[in-house]
Amino acid sequence: VQLQASGGGLVQAGGSLRLSCAASGRTFSNNAVGWFRQAPGKEREFVAAVSWSGRNSDYAGSVKGRFTISRDNAKVYLQMNSLQSEDTAVYYCASDRRSFWSEPVYWGQGTLVTVSS
Repeated sequence: VQLQASGGGLVQAGGSLRLSCAASGRTFSNNAVGWFRQAPGKEREFVAAVSWSGRNSDYAGSVKGRFTISRDNAKVYLQMNSLQSEDTAVYYCASDRRSFWSEPVYWGQGTLVTVSS
């Protein structure tokens, strides 16, 4: 499975962005998908994940209430609201082999999100 994240960009603090993750080569409709991010000088961290059906989701405490993960038949989305400078990072999507989130197996290229204060 090849994944591609898109939708990053430059946004002012308090603004919103929506990231998208698409799969190629094979569908990920039966797989859980997660979002991760890596800020400069920091380790990659978990942001959110969604089950294959979209009915189950999980969030890092730092984004809960501000970010929403969702999916349709083709893509997985990360709606990011009330963005803060601490959200500046390269965002990656990853899929699990399982239907419910356990661990990332297939990674996509990242998309850069820059939040200006």
